[in-house]
Amino acid sequence: MSKVIVITGAGGVLCSSLAKALAKAGHKIAVLDLRIEAANKVADEINVAGGKAIGVSANVLKRESLDAAKEEVNNLLGSCDILINGAGGNHPLGTTTNSYLLEEDLTNESNDFKSFFDLDPEGIKFVFDLNFIGTLLPIQVFAKDMIGKKGCSILNISSMNSFTPLTKIPAYSAAKAAVSNFTQWLAVHFSKVGIRVNALAPGFFITDQNRTLLTTKSGDLTPRGSTIIEQTPMGRFGEPEDLIGTTLWLCGDGSSFVTGVVIPIDGGFSAFSGV
Repeated sequence: MSKVIVITGAGGVLCSSLAKALAKAGHKIAVLDLRIEAANKVADEINVAGGKAIGVSANVLKRESLDAAKEEVNNLLGSCDILINGAGGNHPLGTTTNSYLLEEDLTNESNDFKSFFDLDPEGIKFVFDLNFIGTLLPIQVFAKDMIGKKGCSILNISSMNSFTPLTKIPAYSAAKAAVSNFTQWLAVHFSKVGIRVNALAPGFFITDQNRTLLTTKSGDLTPRGSTIIEQTPMGRFGEPEDLIGTTLWLCGDGSSFVTGVVIPIDGGFSAFSGV
């Protein structure tokens, strides 16, 4: 049965792949992104391939923007059946330079050096808002469409950071932990109105945001990228297609008794002790 699926952050590498896979499965896709040109590009590719999609401009941190997006989706595709919250990301202002604090860090006056004590509260707030508030607001707007219907669900994008925080990125790790906790809370809160709420917890996937962190311009691994691969039992980064099977399952009727789960898709990273 065809459903109307709204995906935020769908102009990006990972969620654009999910949008195309869900369209191929026969669903109508609203491709939401802050960058309308990116949203339209993905929607055009879906339509050329024989699917049904529209590109919609939306800022997940502004209620009025989401309200306008919902009106457009409702007018062109119908009421929302499934919401995938893919918008999110990190920011350098919420990131430390080193993995560990050393005593000499307290006297390091380099402009590009950040210890824990140098982290910018506004940068941390931006990261938390983008990931958590940017999940909460779309749900407040689109979940009302789901009440009273069957087969409706919400899929959040958490991270394996939510299980064990990575070094250097305290704001992002904390924000994704909040998304996982919120997923469980919502699953209980919405259980009486027939809305399931689950989350994916991707491991390391190469995206536009982390490409320079994990790989060099020549395509080789950075030291952090090498460490990640060494700690990933399957020995590789994830591919966007690795998220599709779980997404189709969680958005379909085969998972009708599944709610409140956060599923790692990380090649075994979160299961590996390091020895």
